Amino acid sequence: MVRTRFAPSPTGYMHIGNLRTALYAYLTARRNHGVFILRIEDTDQERNIPESLAAIYKSLKMAGLTYDEGPMKDGGYGPYVQSQRLPIYQEHAQRLLAKGDAFRCFCKKGDPSEEEESPSRRDPCRFLTQADIAEKMEAGEAFVIRQRIPDSGSTTFVDLVYGEITIENSQLDDQVLLKSDGYPTYNFANVVDDHLMGITHVMRGQEYLSSTPKYNLLYDSFGWTVPEYVHLPLIIKEDGSKFSKRLGDPSFEDLVKMGYLPEAILNYIALLGWSPGTDQEYFKLSELEEIFSIDRINKSSAAFSFDKLTWLNGEHIRAMTLDEFHTLAEPYYPEPLAGFNTTKISELLQVRTEKFTDIPGMVDFFVQVPEYDAEMYRHEKSKSDLDTSLDILKAVTPILDNLDPWNNDQLFQTLKAFGKEKSYKTGTVMWPIRTTLSGVMATPGGATALAEILGKEETLKRIKAGIEKLEAA
Repeated sequence: MVRTRFAPSPTGYMHIGNLRTALYAYLTARRNHGVFILRIEDTDQERNIPESLAAIYKSLKMAGLTYDEGPMKDGGYGPYVQSQRLPIYQEHAQRLLAKGDAFRCFCKKGDPSEEEESPSRRDPCRFLTQADIAEKMEAGEAFVIRQRIPDSGSTTFVDLVYGEITIENSQLDDQVLLKSDGYPTYNFANVVDDHLMGITHVMRGQEYLSSTPKYNLLYDSFGWTVPEYVHLPLIIKEDGSKFSKRLGDPSFEDLVKMGYLPEAILNYIALLGWSPGTDQEYFKLSELEEIFSIDRINKSSAAFSFDKLTWLNGEHIRAMTLDEFHTLAEPYYPEPLAGFNTTKISELLQVRTEKFTDIPGMVDFFVQVPEYDAEMYRHEKSKSDLDTSLDILKAVTPILDNLDPWNNDQLFQTLKAFGKEKSYKTGTVMWPIRTTLSGVMATPGGATALAEILGKEETLKRIKAGIEKLEAA
């Protein structure tokens, strides 16, 4: 059975690369009727942020990526939080020491060889005799446990995206496996956990390609089967720089706060490094679960485009029912808008909204017409000028005052008939009315749709104000 995992560290918020890794692991499991696991890799105690753990759970829930096993869903392979598995790592480190595939390093903190990413690939402590080790341990000297990398030869592995890769062992460092505080490093814990949890496909960023031979040497030391590797291409910005939360680029939650739908973000992120093999770009999560395949993941970096995300977000918005859109749109409406039929407003907005955060600016005029210049009544396409606009507003006032019922269809037919009678094009009639009702160049609906929502009293009040502006121009 296919078993994949998402193994975030609670050291920050869910960035785009993390979410894509989670999504691809989730889709691989679902496509193959397998198991998707959540594992919390919290062994870096100094960098852990309590709020980050909550953000991980919240983000997965918002994204709809339901895990089958994890901290709150024990599937028999737990615990699923690494800080709760310390005895397991210590036991396996002892096994490596006994085999000679690991050694104790007593270098003091600050020594180059003590650092996990040491520039010195061969640690001097690997050459200590048993007597030296016994003496240092008896003296109570602190130590870490390092992997003993072979001095010669090479390690070859196959990645399902990048193909066969060979790295000379001389290029690998004697990495730390177990720190002096008893906590494992990421490089050790994930190998032990992936094996013990039966992970069949390991998905992670391509920056881990160069470390993979060290993982494989650990698998060999334990006599374990190496999992399938799926290294994912980088996500970059359109200017070619790295997409990074640390550089101010938005996290998943940030994008949601910016007005993007979680399902649209997922849809877009799925396409950052993967292709369906067709021209289709709009996908629901359920569709991705049916068609996603590892063999269509690209090797090249994927450029994140806000324009593309915004377009896809608009497509997802328009695919909603009106009730769904209205429920999500209402929190963005200014409080005074509650006096109007907001469902009607939502009906106008849905076909024009690309991000929910755009909504306040699109509906402000319902609450209060902004200051605008009388020149706005000029419109070449509708052949409107100030004098024509003034004549139309004065002429329609008594007609609208006597209109009953007051609805979009009745308003439109009445004003269209007025235009025909006076030899005006419909657009020529509607332009000054829409202008005086909104005071803005672009509105989510036409003149009669706005008038219906505003109601007769407010409509006539605004028309009167428009007449006064034109008379003063």
